[in-house]
Amino acid sequence: MPEFPSVEWFKTAATLLNQSDSFKRLRTCDADVGIQVDARYFEVDFEAFEVRDVREIDARRAEELDFVLVQPSDAWKAMLANIKQNGRAEHDYTLNSIDLNAPEEFARADDYYRRDLFYRFNQSFQRFFDASAQIDTQFADSAVSRPA
Repeated sequence: MPEFPSVEWFKTAATLLNQSDSFKRLRTCDADVGIQVDARYFEVDFEAFEVRDVREIDARRAEELDFVLVQPSDAWKAMLANIKQNGRAEHDYTLNSIDLNAPEEFARADDYYRRDLFYRFNQSFQRFFDASAQIDTQFADSAVSRPA
């Protein structure tokens, strides 16, 4: 059972997405995406019709990415619980809704042209997180698992 956040968890989501026909029906997606969960950073590289690479990185590398999705672990946990419960993100838990409702920027980057990739390929990134509905996730801050 992969723990969130971890490279294993993000790689599991990537594998599920890469096997998905629905993802391949979307346009190509080329973006190097950062995901920040509290003080931890992960890089997910989207290339054409697949996630090419996943790795844990430091804050310095995160600054070089196209953008970084930033929210505290409790917010990530709530989003993933909503996806698990509904099979996909609904209402306030979609990436777009989180971005619109966040008091601070959710998708962050110094270069606004590169940050625009978040909006351009939003559905591809949403599919990545929606794939987690198939993952039995253990959360790092809790011994409680989220069974299917």
